[in-house]
Amino acid sequence: MKNPSVQSPVRARACLALSPLALAAGLCVLQTAAQAAEAPVLVAGLNPLKETVVTATRTEQPLADLVADVTLIDRETIENSGATGLADVLARVPGIEISRNGGPGTTTSVFLRGAETRFTAVFIDGIRVDSQSTGGAAWEAIPLGLIDRIEVLRGPAGAVYGSDAIGGVVQIFTKKGEGAPKPYVGVGIGSLRSTHLEAAISGADGAIDYALGVQNETSLGFNARPIASANPDRDGYRSNSGYARVGAQLNRDQRLEATLLGSNMNSGYDANLSKDDRNMHRLYAAGLNWSARWNEGYSTRVSITESSDHYTTQPNPYQTNTRVRGYLFQNEWKRGAANWTAALERREDQLQNAPIDRSRSQDALALGYGLRWQPHTVQLNLRHDRDSEFGSHNTGSAAYGYAITPAWRATVSAGTAFRAPTLYQRFSEYGLASLQPETSRNLEAGLRYQQGSSLYSVVAFRNTVDNLINFGGAGACSSPFGCYANTGHARYEGLTFTGEQRVDTVLLRGSLDVQDPKDLVTGKQLARRARQHGTFSAETRLARWNLAAEAQWSGRRFDNAANTVTLGGYTLFNLRASTDIAPDWKLLARLNNLADKSYQLANTYATPGRSVYLGLIWAPR
Repeated sequence: MKNPSVQSPVRARACLALSPLALAAGLCVLQTAAQAAEAPVLVAGLNPLKETVVTATRTEQPLADLVADVTLIDRETIENSGATGLADVLARVPGIEISRNGGPGTTTSVFLRGAETRFTAVFIDGIRVDSQSTGGAAWEAIPLGLIDRIEVLRGPAGAVYGSDAIGGVVQIFTKKGEGAPKPYVGVGIGSLRSTHLEAAISGADGAIDYALGVQNETSLGFNARPIASANPDRDGYRSNSGYARVGAQLNRDQRLEATLLGSNMNSGYDANLSKDDRNMHRLYAAGLNWSARWNEGYSTRVSITESSDHYTTQPNPYQTNTRVRGYLFQNEWKRGAANWTAALERREDQLQNAPIDRSRSQDALALGYGLRWQPHTVQLNLRHDRDSEFGSHNTGSAAYGYAITPAWRATVSAGTAFRAPTLYQRFSEYGLASLQPETSRNLEAGLRYQQGSSLYSVVAFRNTVDNLINFGGAGACSSPFGCYANTGHARYEGLTFTGEQRVDTVLLRGSLDVQDPKDLVTGKQLARRARQHGTFSAETRLARWNLAAEAQWSGRRFDNAANTVTLGGYTLFNLRASTDIAPDWKLLARLNNLADKSYQLANTYATPGRSVYLGLIWAPR
C-alpha cells in the first residue's frame, strides 16, 4: 500500500488569543522589519493592484477589489526558485507548510493555514484534481515545469467550490498562447545527478491560439530513509509530463478552449530492507470550455472536465485509481458597481481500489453577489450541494472590505465549508458507510497598508472543524487494526504577517505565521505543523546579475498525534543568481540549504542536504 504521509488525527482545543493588542503588536513588528504585502508572492515587476485573479469567486477580478487573502506566483518566480516540486514552491508562500516522506516524487502533504492536506481544493486549468483513496491532490505528481501561474486562496471557499475547500484553494494554470510563435527550451543539471529538460511553444495564428510543452526530469536521489530496517539504496525518481492548450476565438464574444495535462512519475521509497520499492503515479487532467459574452453585462461559461489519479507500487502490489468528472454552467451579470453570479455544477467521483469499485455524485447551485462602491467592498456567496449519498449540504460566506484611507484597508469575513468523506474511508475494510461530511466555520479579519513601494498586511483567522474523520483503534468496521470515524474536532487559528519593501536597490520580502493548530479533544498540537514558520528574502541587481538570498524557517513540530515524537525546528538558507548571457539566453544558478542543515519533514525520513542547480533557458522574445 502507498507509504502514507501521517495525517495526524486532528482534534483541537486551546486557541491563540486574537486580541486587538496582538494585531497592533503584529503591525508594529511589520513596520519595524519593513516587510509586508497583501499578496506575499507578487508577480515580478508588476504593480499588484493591476493584477487580476479568478480563484476568489471563480470570476475575473482585480486584485485590488478582493476581500479574500490571495497570493500570486508567476512563471519567473517558479523559474528562479530552482525547486524540483510544486510543494517546494508553495512552502515559500505565507500560510503554507509541507511534509514529505523522503525526496521528490514521494508522498507529500500541503497544510494551508494548518488544515489537513485533504482540506485544500486543487484545480489545474479549472479541472479539479483529487484522490478518493488518500483524500486531496497528489502534490508529488503535478509537474512544476509546466506551470505558468499559481493562485493560492487562504481561507474556506466551500460556498464557491463545494466539497474540499475547508482550508483554501490552489489554482494552477498552464500557459495561454499569444502573438507570434514563442519557442522555449530549458535545460538544467544539479546535485544527485539531477537533470531537467523542458521545451514548449506558444502563440496565436488568427483566431487560433495554442501552447504545447513537455518536460523530463531525473535524479539519482539519496537514501531517503536512513534507518536499519530500510533499504540503504538511493531513492531516485524520473518524471515525464506534457500539456496542450488550444483555443479558438469563434467571434468577438465567443471562445472555445481545450486543455490537457499528463504526468508520469516513478520514484523510490523504502518500505523494507531488501527490495527497491517504487511509487508509480500517473495523473491526467482534461477540460473543454466555452465562454460567451451575450451583451455588455451578461456572460456565461460552460465547462466539462475530467481528471484521473492512478497510483501503483512495486514490488509490493497496491493499486488505486480515482476519476473525477465535472460539469459547470456559470452565469455572470454586471451592472454598475455590482456583480451577480449563478452556477449549476455537477461532480462525479469514482474509485477503483480492489475490491472497491464505487462512485457518487454531487449536484450544486451556487449564487454570488459582489459590490465595489466608493470605499466599500462586499462579497456574498451561497451554495447548496446535494450528494447522492448524504443528501443536502448548505454553505455560505460573507466578506466586507473598507478603504479607511487610500493607503489603509480593513477586511472581515465569515464562511462555512465541508469535505465529504472519501469512498475509501467509507467502503474499505477500515471504513464506515455511515461517515458524515467534515464541516468548518471560519472567521477572519485583515488590515493592509500600501504606499509607494511599501506593502504591509496582517490577517487573523480562526477555522473550527467538526466531524473530523480520524483513523483510530478497532471499532465498527470489519478491520481489527483500526477504523475511520467522525471522532475529531480541530481548530486552526493564527496570525499571518506578510510584506514587501524596497530599500534603495534592494527588494525585501517576508512573511511570518504564528498559529495554533490544535486537536480540541486532546489539546495536542496537530502532527507535522509548527506553531511558527516564516520566510524572508532580499533581491537586488548588481551589474548584469539578479541576485537573491532567502531564508525559510520552521519551529518545532510533532510527528504524531500524541506529541511524543518531536521533529526539530530548522532554518534553511538559499542563494540564487540569474543573468542574460546573450539575447534570448538566460543563465540560472541556485544553491539550496547553504549550511547543509540536517532536518526532517517526517520522522525517520531524510531530506536533501546542500544542493546546487544550474539552468540555461532559451526564450526568443
